[in-house]
Amino acid sequence: MLREAELLIVEDKRRTAILLNKFEIGRKDMIPIAENISEKKVDWIIEKIKNVNIACLVSDSGMPVISDPGYAIVKRCWEEGIELDVVPGPTAHTAALAVSGFPANKYVFLGFLPKKSKRRKLLKSLCSASEIDTIAFYESPYRFLETLQDILDIFGNVEIFVGREMTKIHQEFFKGRVKEAVEHFKGGVKGEITVILRRDIQC
Repeated sequence: MLREAELLIVEDKRRTAILLNKFEIGRKDMIPIAENISEKKVDWIIEKIKNVNIACLVSDSGMPVISDPGYAIVKRCWEEGIELDVVPGPTAHTAALAVSGFPANKYVFLGFLPKKSKRRKLLKSLCSASEIDTIAFYESPYRFLETLQDILDIFGNVEIFVGREMTKIHQEFFKGRVKEAVEHFKGGVKGEITVILRRDIQC
């Protein structure tokens, strides 16, 4: 698809260029998009898409549109009658679920958690959700330790899996209890973080 595409809509041109160089695809017309893309830029991108045979939406990692920019583009493509296709790829949270060893028959995926009091309110609501056995979410490295403390306060010292920089050079897997995770990551953490939380039946 990348070879055939005339236009690439990307998160970061530099990262996508690495992918293109890896497979010797050569230079492509690339448009970067941010999470809070303006309606005006969406209009402009849609017009660009209409003027090519194939355009591709590319994420830096994981599956495009799943907690990644691009939703607004896909939505407008439907509205404009632009033909869509999907190339299935990995998402960080499903990969983390698979390697965590936790049950995934009744799990919920939260994307990125909200900040502070809203985060605590959300976690408290999930603590009593007996129909859920596993919780998956992404977290910023800047508030990861704060989130771990909230989990400890609300859920107790439950089992947790942390996947950091998954599929990349500095990939790290951690599995243990929340207190152990706090100790393990107390020096700080970098990169993209995926968390799988095992909701204790006693919660």
